[in-house]
Amino acid sequence: MNLAGVTIIVYLALIALVSVYLTKRNKNSADWAIGGGGMGLWLIAAGIAGTRIGGAGTYGVAGDTMNTGVWNMWYGVNSFLALALVGLLFAVPYRRLRLTTISELFVKRHNSSRNGWLTSLCVQTEYLIINILEPLLVGIIISAVFGINREVAIMLGAVIIIMSTTFSGLRGASATNVIHVIVVMFGLGAVAIIAGNELGGISGIKEKVDVALLSSDIEPTSWWSFVGLGWFPIIAMFFSAVIHTPAASVYVNYSSSARTENLLIPAFLIAGVLAAIMPILASIIGIEAVARYGTESGISSYATITQIATDTGPIIGGIAIAAVLAALISSGGPILLSSATLFVNDWIPGSAEFEPKKKLKTYRVTSVLYGLFAGVLACLLPITSVLELLLLGFAMVVPPALAIGFIFYWRKTTEQGVFWGIASGYGLGLLAWAVNTFFLHLENDVAAYFTTLVPLVVIPVVSLLTQSPENQGEKCDSFYRQLKTPLS
Repeated sequence: MNLAGVTIIVYLALIALVSVYLTKRNKNSADWAIGGGGMGLWLIAAGIAGTRIGGAGTYGVAGDTMNTGVWNMWYGVNSFLALALVGLLFAVPYRRLRLTTISELFVKRHNSSRNGWLTSLCVQTEYLIINILEPLLVGIIISAVFGINREVAIMLGAVIIIMSTTFSGLRGASATNVIHVIVVMFGLGAVAIIAGNELGGISGIKEKVDVALLSSDIEPTSWWSFVGLGWFPIIAMFFSAVIHTPAASVYVNYSSSARTENLLIPAFLIAGVLAAIMPILASIIGIEAVARYGTESGISSYATITQIATDTGPIIGGIAIAAVLAALISSGGPILLSSATLFVNDWIPGSAEFEPKKKLKTYRVTSVLYGLFAGVLACLLPITSVLELLLLGFAMVVPPALAIGFIFYWRKTTEQGVFWGIASGYGLGLLAWAVNTFFLHLENDVAAYFTTLVPLVVIPVVSLLTQSPENQGEKCDSFYRQLKTPLS
C-alpha cells in the first residue's frame, strides 16, 4: 500500500472514531435530528456548507469542466446564492415554527397532509439521487486508489456514510464537517497550486488545454467562455440549484438546531462563501486535468481527477483524495440524516406518536436501510454525469420551494393552490426531463424551466380562484403571528 492509501485510511479511521464518540450526545430523537436545538455558529455553518460541498461540487464540477468547459464555475456562484436565499428569507421562520421536516410546514399552515406528502416526494427525489451519487463517488475513489472491485468499493462507501450519520446525528455530522471543510479547502487548494506550477502556470496551462481541445474537436473559445453553452443552461442551473433550496429539508434541520435565531443568517452566509469556493477550485483542477491528460467525459473523468491528485505527490495527493472523500461524506451524512427523518415522519404510519427513544431508534434503522438501498442502486445504475443528475434532483424540489415562498409572503395562498402548483410543476418537469433525455437530447436542464415557471403561474391563479373564509380565519392569523414571534 502506498503512502497516499495510508493517508486516506488514517483519515477515514479518524472520522469513524469521532462519529462513534459523538454518539453519546444523542439521547433522543431531537438530539439526533436537530442537535437538541443548542448548536452554535460554526457548527451550523460547517454543517450547512458540507451539504453543498459534495460529489457535485467537487468531482461533478471538475468532470463536467473537462467535458464542457469553465462555464461550470457558475455552480459556485449558485451555491452561495442558494444558501444566502435560505438564510435571509426562510431559516428564521423555520426555527420559529419549530419544524423538523419541511413537510410539517404544510400541515401547520393548511392542515394538509397531502401537500406535506407531495413535498416529501419532491424532496426525496433529490435526496435519493444524492444518496446514490455520494457512495458512487466514494467507491470510484477507493477503487482507483486501492485497486479493489468498484461495486465492493461503492458498498464500502455507503457503509462509511451510514456510520458517519447513524450514530452521531446532526451535531456529530456538523462537528465532523468542521474537519471535512478544512481538509477539503487545504487539499484541493494544494493540488491546484502544485499541479498549476508543474504545468507552467496560467500561460502553460492554457497552451496545453488548447492543444488537447483541438485534438478532441472541441472549440477552445467556447470551452473557455463562461457562457460557452449559452445563457439557457446557466439560467436553468440557477432555477434548479438556487430556487429549490428553501424546500431542501436538511436546512430545516439546521435552522431548528440553532441556539438562537440571530445565528442563522450569519451561519448561512458563511456557509455560502465556503460552498462557493469548492466548485471554483474543482473547476480549476478540471482545467489542469485537461492540460495534463486531455479531455474526458462521464465516469472516466472522475478517475482522471483522482489521478491528478496522486500525481502531485503521495502525501499531498493522499490529503487531496481524503479531502474529496471528506466532501462526499460531509454532504452524504446530513442528507442521509434528513432523508431518514423525512421518511419516518412523513411515510411511517403513527410515527407522530412514537416516544422519543423509539423514534431515535427508528431514525437510525431507517438511515441504515436507506443508505444500503442507495448503495445498491449506485452499483446498478448507468450514471455518466453527476452534476447533470444532481441538477435534475434540484429541479424536482423547486415547486414546493416556490409554494413555501408564497405561503410565507402571500397570505392568500390556498391549500388547493399549493397542491396543484406542486403537482403540476413536479409532473411536467419529470415529463420534460424524460422527453429530453430519450428523444430531444438538448444541452439544457429542460426540467428546471417547467418546475419553476409552471408553479409561478398555477399557485397564484388557483389560490385566487379558491379563496374561502377558512383560509383567512383564526388559524391563518395564528400561523402568521408565530412567524413574527421570536423564540426565547
